[in-house]
Amino acid sequence: MSLDFSPHKLTVEAPAGLVSLAPMQRTLAQATSCSGIGVHSGDLVNMKLNPAPENTGIVFIRTDLVNGARTIKAIYDNVVDTRMCTVIGNTHGGKVATIEHLMAALSACGIDNAVIEIDGAEVPVMDGSSDSFVFMIEVAGTMEQAQPRRALQMLAPVTVAQNGKTASLSPAAESRYSVTIDFDRAPILTQSCDVTLSPASFKNEISRARTFGFFEEVDQMQKAGLALGGSLDNAIVIKDDAVMNKDGLRYDNEFARHKVLDAIGDLSLAGMPILGHFEGHCCGHALNNQLLRAVFAAPEAWRIVGDDAT
Repeated sequence: MSLDFSPHKLTVEAPAGLVSLAPMQRTLAQATSCSGIGVHSGDLVNMKLNPAPENTGIVFIRTDLVNGARTIKAIYDNVVDTRMCTVIGNTHGGKVATIEHLMAALSACGIDNAVIEIDGAEVPVMDGSSDSFVFMIEVAGTMEQAQPRRALQMLAPVTVAQNGKTASLSPAAESRYSVTIDFDRAPILTQSCDVTLSPASFKNEISRARTFGFFEEVDQMQKAGLALGGSLDNAIVIKDDAVMNKDGLRYDNEFARHKVLDAIGDLSLAGMPILGHFEGHCCGHALNNQLLRAVFAAPEAWRIVGDDAT
């Protein structure tokens, strides 16, 4: 992995009209619940999203565990695995896997604080996208809270690279995501997606894009304990250069859109909105997390903005 911290001036002023920074923190107006299968574990999981006080962040509670293993904060340095999904854990052995689709929905819908009760080790995959989670948040409603929201404003570019794949964050007045993927087979090939993040753009352009995989890799993945709950109901599956799902794709570039969805979820583990431009080339969960770690290792490349920022 290589890191690139480009030269910059520390006197950069906050751009006018920070469109991604609502002034106050928000939480859910009421609790909302769902049940579903974990795409990797194959287990049935029950999950409840609860309102939480100001400055809580997003916290998972494993209701099937005891003592210190129960509580896991969704933050970048709690990521313990990035094989095929993003997994957070604590020092007592508690883990929650496949958090990225839920985290993307919470972040894009402006939820700063929530306590998520879950009775298993993996967030339900639902249909393989964030659509169900956006619906849950809309049904629950959101509520403005008394404390101001903070955001991480990029002042200079930070880039990580590995094996020809790159991920970067650079200064911007909004939260923008640009992703390009490049596969050597149909129907994916080279695709791109670019979106300025807002609740509306996420719901209309990104949230319904599903995760995807290749039929010939399923056996190997299952031997590794992955994709045990995967099916055509919760993933796009490609076989012989064709989509197996009978209804086909939801978008011509659904694969690239889902990579944007993943990046939004992974970067939400900064613990606050990011005012910056994310650019990814063939990136995935591992590189996205490495990018956040590189950003926080370079405090001169960012600053915290918000009414109570110091």
